[in-house]
Amino acid sequence: MISKSQAKYIQSLGEKKQRDQEGVFIAEGPKVVKELLKSKNAEFKNLYAVEDWLQENEKLLEHIDAAAINERELEKISQLTTPNHVVAIVKKFSQQQSTIKGKISLALDTIQDPGNFGTIVRIADWFGVQQIFCSHDCADMYNSKVVQATMGSIARVNIFYTNLDAWLQAQKEVMIYAAMLEGKDVTKMQALREGLIVIGNEAKGIRQELLTVANERITIPKKGQAESLNAAVAAGIILACLVS
Repeated sequence: MISKSQAKYIQSLGEKKQRDQEGVFIAEGPKVVKELLKSKNAEFKNLYAVEDWLQENEKLLEHIDAAAINERELEKISQLTTPNHVVAIVKKFSQQQSTIKGKISLALDTIQDPGNFGTIVRIADWFGVQQIFCSHDCADMYNSKVVQATMGSIARVNIFYTNLDAWLQAQKEVMIYAAMLEGKDVTKMQALREGLIVIGNEAKGIRQELLTVANERITIPKKGQAESLNAAVAAGIILACLVS
């Protein structure tokens, strides 16, 4: 049974201001929650789930404060249009040390769509890219739609928010590659051992200030008539070509 005050508190975590104040975020659905339960980096505050799901995942929940709720109660606390078995309140991840030398990293410029942002995190995880540097106007990594789109990869990829203009200007140790509509064909490039790959805004691309610090402009060759590629799709294709 969940109280009205608990339900109200969980609903309030849909707002960034409240998440920042409480230092927690919401994770929903069996896939996302199970991935977080398996991660050493995720620390759970509370978990609410239907009885069947709790029984099925009993071994994963040994040290978790888990409570059984019914479908109607689940609907009251869910951020999803269609609630799915389990809602968890997870503590925000502690900031990790970052180094760009000897590895491939992504830099995201104003990726504001939560679904795109979360999908890029998932793609980065697939290709073994362990860190993403974001401009402050990117989507909040703890937005429930972002968390959902990462499908648990949020626990394995370090995400940093920074003044991207100044930060990129300070990066002298590795090559900076800007994903553009025109540039060097990524399908003909050798795989990279290290580097920063900049992905731009869904509609406007990479800001001019950032382009001035890029060492090389790269592109995915176009064969059809589409005006542009979705930012997450572009990130996936580029990493598939350049990650060794």
